[in-house]
Amino acid sequence: MTSSQAAVKPAVIVVMGVASSGKTSLGERLAAQLGWSFRDADSFHPPENVAKMAGGTPLNDDDRKPWLAAIAAWIDDLRETGGNGIVTCSALKRAYRRVIIGDRPDVALVYLKGSRELIGQRMAQRQHHFMPTALLDSQFATLEEPGDDERPLVVSVEASKDAIESEVLTRLGLV
Repeated sequence: MTSSQAAVKPAVIVVMGVASSGKTSLGERLAAQLGWSFRDADSFHPPENVAKMAGGTPLNDDDRKPWLAAIAAWIDDLRETGGNGIVTCSALKRAYRRVIIGDRPDVALVYLKGSRELIGQRMAQRQHHFMPTALLDSQFATLEEPGDDERPLVVSVEASKDAIESEVLTRLGLV
């Protein structure tokens, strides 16, 4: 988060990063700590997208359109009803973040940043996930790191889970 960002407490937090960067773990921890709703963006994918990724084929932008629209609708529903929530989403491209965050000032973007080497090691240790390790290179190739104009809170994934959670809560003014 940039120093020029207004101190608006978020209604929704979008946790982004490549596969195996720790999005789901952080999202679940934040939701438990705050008592907020939690959704993993994977749960918004239509079955065709899951099958495509499980088969080792990266999604294209057309594949992602209904997925992004569903995430944005969930965020808007929360905001309209006065709810709070956390959604984890790769959100690798700026265009994707425009759909799910856009000009919503009460939606915070947390970017979990890490090296290809470290995240690759973590991904290799995962079990029971539909995303094969071979697709990690395509994730890094697609990644457009958020710019200052997107007001990201950039957090290194090298710290412990507890330290990352504490940093996010503190920097977003939620503790």
